[in-house]
Amino acid sequence: MNGKVWLVGAGPGDPELLTLKGKRVLEQADVVVYDRLIGPGVLGYAPPEAELIDVGKSGGRHPVPQGEIEGILIEKALEGKRVVRLKGGDPFLFGRGGEEMTALTDRGIPCEPVSGVTSAIAVPASAGIPVTHRDYASSLHIVTAHKRWDAPLDYDALARLEGTLVFLMGASEVGEICERLIAAGMDKNTPAAVIERGTTARQRRVTGVLANLARAARDDRSPGVQPPAVVVVGRVVALAETLDWRARLPLTGRRVLVPLPASRGKNGGRLTALLRSRGAEVLETLSSRTEAIDAPLPHLGGYEWLVFTSAAGVEFFFERLRADRRDIREIDAAKIAAVGSATKDVIESRGLRVDLIPSVYSGSALGKALRTVLESPLSAGSKRLLLLRAERGAPDLARILREGGLDFDEVPLYRTVPIVSGDDRREDADLGDVTAAFTCASSVRGFAASYPDVRVRAVCIGEQTEKAARESGYETRVARKATLEDLADAVEEVFRLAK
Repeated sequence: MNGKVWLVGAGPGDPELLTLKGKRVLEQADVVVYDRLIGPGVLGYAPPEAELIDVGKSGGRHPVPQGEIEGILIEKALEGKRVVRLKGGDPFLFGRGGEEMTALTDRGIPCEPVSGVTSAIAVPASAGIPVTHRDYASSLHIVTAHKRWDAPLDYDALARLEGTLVFLMGASEVGEICERLIAAGMDKNTPAAVIERGTTARQRRVTGVLANLARAARDDRSPGVQPPAVVVVGRVVALAETLDWRARLPLTGRRVLVPLPASRGKNGGRLTALLRSRGAEVLETLSSRTEAIDAPLPHLGGYEWLVFTSAAGVEFFFERLRADRRDIREIDAAKIAAVGSATKDVIESRGLRVDLIPSVYSGSALGKALRTVLESPLSAGSKRLLLLRAERGAPDLARILREGGLDFDEVPLYRTVPIVSGDDRREDADLGDVTAAFTCASSVRGFAASYPDVRVRAVCIGEQTEKAARESGYETRVARKATLEDLADAVEEVFRLAK
């Protein structure tokens, strides 16, 4: 039985520029055949069990010939698999998508293109250059600068155009592009720019005019412009300085690693969204996975308080109830305490109201808040508590409750297991000189186990997380309060002080 192939455009690099359809298709893939120019994070949408096949090309080097790529797609589809052919930008814009679709169609294999955001528009926009503007350019012309394409460029025709010229795959051709346009009659003072690694933290833009752009690109930084790069020629380039919106974001040009437990999935977490909204390029990596502990829950009616110390604990609690065919109404009039806002949000999404949340989101603060409430003369009746938490929960909570003479039981619902495998779906393996934002101690331990030789600047959400980071040998900084917003603020401060 034949499978199906989707030709998916992954966009120019920023994972948030992947389309909703592209994300949906990728999440359902059995096999992903991907190119080199896939932005960090995009592959993270593939299922953990999906087969990943790297067929990337770079700088004229083709380790997997085009015919062999088409053969892989045919072979996997004939096995009945859902195959995603993941390409940078748009699959039908200089991406050989048409060739691959023809090869598949000739074999009777269903194939569907999923359009992507092209770098021809997105990269200039990321650098403050609108490719059209009523006062500057009323047309856009997209050209490949790669010499391997059969048809030679007609520079005489290009030089006569009044609109914006965008050359893709032009990193090594900047000088020739400028020289030949001038030789064909284009004004040597026409504004021009080359943009390297557009939409990523390593983006850099070099602007000038046709007469000096190549020299400016060479002088800007050794070893000069590297692929991927886009060359833009036209009057719209003059708007770059005024419209450079990325320069106004506090984390533009910064790369932040966010280690995550596998249970939370990848891409789209709230911390990642916060950091990206401030301009950072976020590299998510799986540091650990959580697994349920198959232990029975006690009868819940005998407790005055249910205490949750993590959002994961809430999810595992409800999974345990469902597996045992039990009902949440067992808790009767029990009150509910949560360690922080994220845990509170998950509880309340289940239709339950949280009665207590400490002002500081930590286990010790939760323990002190519970003691304050339960030691009050107004707190009458049974004072039994049930702590629903991880197997290796922070010890401060239990210690503080014990010191207060409170009666409590602990039920470990899940354990955290480090992921030691090198296949973490992170395309950019360069973790040197990186800042990492840790949301829990288990993510620190998991990351340290997976990358024992890597030393990062660790920005931590709370004291227990910072303690784990220090024990792992990391330089640390702790957020002012244990919230994701404060953690993002602390990341900003680390980079601000490093300037």
